[in-house]
Parts: sequence; C-alpha cells; structure tokens
Amino acid sequence: MASAFSHALMAITIGKTYSTKISSIKFIVLGCFCAVIPDADVIMNHFVAYESFFGHRGFFHSFFFCFLLAVLITYVFFRKEKLQLKTKLIYILFFFLCGASHGLLDMLTNGGRGVAIFSPFDNTRYFFPWRPIKVSPIGIAKFFSERGLKVILSEMIWIGIPCFLYMFFIKLIRKGNNRNK
Repeated sequence: MASAFSHALMAITIGKTYSTKISSIKFIVLGCFCAVIPDADVIMNHFVAYESFFGHRGFFHSFFFCFLLAVLITYVFFRKEKLQLKTKLIYILFFFLCGASHGLLDMLTNGGRGVAIFSPFDNTRYFFPWRPIKVSPIGIAKFFSERGLKVILSEMIWIGIPCFLYMFFIKLIRKGNNRNK
C-alpha cells in the first residue's frame, strides 16, 4: 500500500481541481478521510485471510465501496445544507475520486497481492503492469524504519512531485483566467 500521507495528498490534489466556492476545509478533510479509510481493512487481517473478500485490499478498496462511501459522506455531512442536485453530484464525484485514488495508487505498488478494484462484481486482484512505488509496511512501528524511509522517498518521486506539479499548474491556469476577466 502507499502510505496514508500519499493517499491524503492525492485527495488534496484532487480537491485543488475544484472551485474555491465548493472546496472548503471540511470538503478537503472529508476527501482525505475517503482517500485513507480503505486501509482500515487491515484490521480484518486478524479475522479473515488477506485474500478474502473483506481482506486487505479487497472490497474496501473497490470502486463500488468508494461510490457507497461518497454517497454516505455527502448525505451525512452535507444534508443540512440546501444544495442543488448538481452540487451534490459534484461532492459525490469528489469523494468517489478520493476513495478510488487509494486503490489505484495501491495498484502501482511493488508488493501485496493486488487490489480487488472491481469487487463485489469481480474479486480478482489487479496490479498495473508498471509498479514503481515501494509498498509501505503495515504498522506504524515498521513504517518508522529504514524501509519506511525508502517508501517515503519512493512516494515523493512517484506521487509527491506529480501532485505538486499538478497543483502548481492549476494555480497558474487559475491565475491566468483571473487576469483575463
């Protein structure tokens, strides 16, 4: 898996694509939650086999779960706000993309047994053919080690730099658009 830091960075990056009228601190924090929460399934390793439906990188890493989570997050945290249907759909899309980015990043790592990205319809576990990101160790103690440092360096190259470049270009584009008004 990629680390929680990289998953949260992906949510922040995706959030920068959205209008500042929509993207509040609450919006971004909930996006980070959606991007990180699939790894809560590591708890299931104590109860079920890694490769099982509810095992690590199983159902909770799937697009279907991300969609359900996005709908739930939008409903629970924005139900009191009088949002138009279009805005609700934009929120759902954002939270879905944040959650989906988790499984997609994990498919780029060099460890584990793949991601059941299409679960519950197909429980096959997949990786991308190109897997440049070093897999993060499971557990905080193991993360703060020499291996954890290698993971962070790998993630800085393959996730951090592209995210920061994307956010930089988004800022430039917005600045140019504001100048043209």
